[in-house]
Amino acid sequence: MPAWRMADGEGVRMKLPLLSALNAERAARRAAILVTSLASGAQRLVREAEIDADPLVDALHDALRRGKSGIVETPQGEVFLNVQVPPTRILVIGAVHISQALAPMARIAGFDVTIVDPRTAFATPERFPGVEVLDVWPDEALESRPLDRYTALVALTHDPKIDDPALDAGLRAECFYIGALGSKKTHAKRVERLRTAGFDEAAIARIHAPIGLDIGAVSPAEIAVSVLGEIVGELRRDRRRAR
Repeated sequence: MPAWRMADGEGVRMKLPLLSALNAERAARRAAILVTSLASGAQRLVREAEIDADPLVDALHDALRRGKSGIVETPQGEVFLNVQVPPTRILVIGAVHISQALAPMARIAGFDVTIVDPRTAFATPERFPGVEVLDVWPDEALESRPLDRYTALVALTHDPKIDDPALDAGLRAECFYIGALGSKKTHAKRVERLRTAGFDEAAIARIHAPIGLDIGAVSPAEIAVSVLGEIVGELRRDRRRAR
C-alpha cells in the first residue's frame, strides 16, 4: 500500500477505502488529489469535481494544473498533495498519411495514441507499427474509450460520416484539444452541420480548423508537426509566455 514520509520521518500509509477510491478515479480517467497532513497524518481524497468547494481550492488547482505532487503550506500546517492526473492521449480519426507521421512523433512526446478508421484498407497494423489501430466507426470505438478532458481529438478523414460523430463527442466531452483537417470552405460546411446538431458558436470555436499551427506546412509530415505543436500548445497553455 502506498506510503508518504512524515515530517518526523515516519511513513503514512493510505487507508484501504482511500486507495480504493483513488483507484476508481484512476480507472475512470478522472483527476484526483490525495491530501495528507504532515503533522497529523490525516488524509482525504479530493476529486477533480470537488476542488472548487475545497478550502485549499487555489493550491489544489495549481497542483492539478502543473500535474506535480509536492508539499504546500496551509493555515493548518504543511500538507502533501499527491496528484493523480490521467495520462494525456491523442485519438486520431483517419488512418491517413498525416496520421502515419503524427503517431510516432506523438508517442515520442509522451502521448498515448489510438488510430480509428472504419476503412480496413487503411487501418492496418502494418501502416502503424506499435500503435493501437481500430478498424471500426468512431461511435463504436468511443463506447470502450470515451473521450474526456485529457484527450486530444484529431479528425483527418475529410469524410463527414466519419469525422462528424467524433467531433460531436469531442465537443460534448470537452477534450482539451479538437482539430479537424480541411480548408476554410470545408470547415464552413462543417460548422453548419454542427449548428444543426445544436452546438453554439462558442463550442464550435473550440475546433482548430484548418488544423495545426500556421507554419506553412505542405507535406503530411510537416502537417503532422504543426498538429502536434498545436496540441502541445493547448496542453501547456498556462506555461506559454505572454506576448
